[in-house]
Amino acid sequence: MTGFASRDPDFEARVRASFDRQAFMRHIGAELAVVEPGRAEVRLPWRPELGQQHGYFHGGAVGTIADNACGYSAYSLATATDSVLTVEYKLNLIAPGKGEALIARGVVVKPGRTLTVCEAKVYALDKGEERLCAVALETLMLLPDTPDNADRE
Repeated sequence: MTGFASRDPDFEARVRASFDRQAFMRHIGAELAVVEPGRAEVRLPWRPELGQQHGYFHGGAVGTIADNACGYSAYSLATATDSVLTVEYKLNLIAPGKGEALIARGVVVKPGRTLTVCEAKVYALDKGEERLCAVALETLMLLPDTPDNADRE
């Protein structure tokens, strides 16, 4: 638990519905495993298509799930009529992403009225053991009264 409270009692359903609308997450096989106020966990099972030339998860896959874990941790604190959008993130790759899955755990560090700062730690799950492979720091912008769907004009 993060100690934060969501401003939307239905936040988990809203966050999961948003994640389910991401065609790219479906395409790579990512799953939203955990959603709590100010916290989200994204899992990505290994597939050769997600790898680089050394047989590790590609850094782009690592960054993608770190971004999503941060984004949904921030989105869990938004109201039902608001949305969030990544402004920037920094990713430190600190060990090879080697194993049967990646797990990105995102948490809100500091929520704000306009900007929210989040952190994600990405672990490679290999033979039942987690090894930290990346750390991300991300800033997200709150989009007031902006639906979280592609139907907006």
